[in-house]
Amino acid sequence: MSTGSGTAGPLRVLAAGASALARGGNIDATVEAILRAAAEAAEAPVAAVFLQDPDLGSLQLAAVRGMPEEAAVAFADEVAGDPEHPIARAAREGTPAVGRVGATPDGSTMTGADLPLVVVRDGIDLALGVASFGWFGEHRIDDDEAMLLAAAADLVAAAIDRARLTSLVHERSEWLERLAQSDPLTGLANLRTLSRVLELELARAGRQGGDVSVAVFDVDSFAAVNAAGGRAAGDAVLRRVAEVLGSSVRLVDTIARSGADEFVVVAPGSAGGIVARRIIDGVAAAAEADGSGISVSAGVAHFPADGTTADDLLGAARVALDSARTAGRGRLASTARAEG
Repeated sequence: MSTGSGTAGPLRVLAAGASALARGGNIDATVEAILRAAAEAAEAPVAAVFLQDPDLGSLQLAAVRGMPEEAAVAFADEVAGDPEHPIARAAREGTPAVGRVGATPDGSTMTGADLPLVVVRDGIDLALGVASFGWFGEHRIDDDEAMLLAAAADLVAAAIDRARLTSLVHERSEWLERLAQSDPLTGLANLRTLSRVLELELARAGRQGGDVSVAVFDVDSFAAVNAAGGRAAGDAVLRRVAEVLGSSVRLVDTIARSGADEFVVVAPGSAGGIVARRIIDGVAAAAEADGSGISVSAGVAHFPADGTTADDLLGAARVALDSARTAGRGRLASTARAEG
């Protein structure tokens, strides 16, 4: 076995792997560091890491050393395009191929070692790719060198698995955060998010002496929709109304689903009535276009005229909503002034 300066080569591999697992960081740099340390320790002039692409189902070149860019691209295409390529076969079968002798594109001889990158998850082997090392001409790989390369492959596999698990944790955390803030049916903010936003807007308006409008919407005759078409029909109506809400409000406004068929818009400033009228007209236009007959009514309350707390404003807006619904379908009312 030729490993540079005694134990220095294996120690560099160990150090690179330990650093990767302990500190994480950029996964590309981590893989390249382990690959470089292992190739130098084994005096392999060529080395590469191929990873299994979970979406494309093919091996993609992730790191390479000892090849110019053009040759590396051709090498990557060769492995990805040939399922019987030794590297592709090692990935598929999960079996190391150490000491294989083959020919390069120019006809010269080359010795290779292909080590599958495998981790165990819930007792099941999970194939991540292959670490491949190459020597020009015929090269004898003894047991110590084979053990070193296998250890390097395991370190690469562990680093990649850790990076992917970390990414999944972050994605799941973001998904859970979105789920905690959103209504699953409509994708709008939920009551929890509405409460937080409204409190923040009221606090800011109180400090700055500004206004905040709160509009509460109800789908007219929603109980009849559910009775006639079932829950699926009701859900379709709610999603349609949510679409109109999303396309009708300003960027500074917050829309939330706050009840079975109740929606709330928090509109900084005094333009809540204008925004509410736009939404009512938008729902009516959509209903005319698709023949659904959907309509919504709304009640609007204003800070500080109608209340200084979230509960006061929502209560005042709901009182106005009751007044609007009494007047008919698709109506708008405000406790501060009559509208519509």
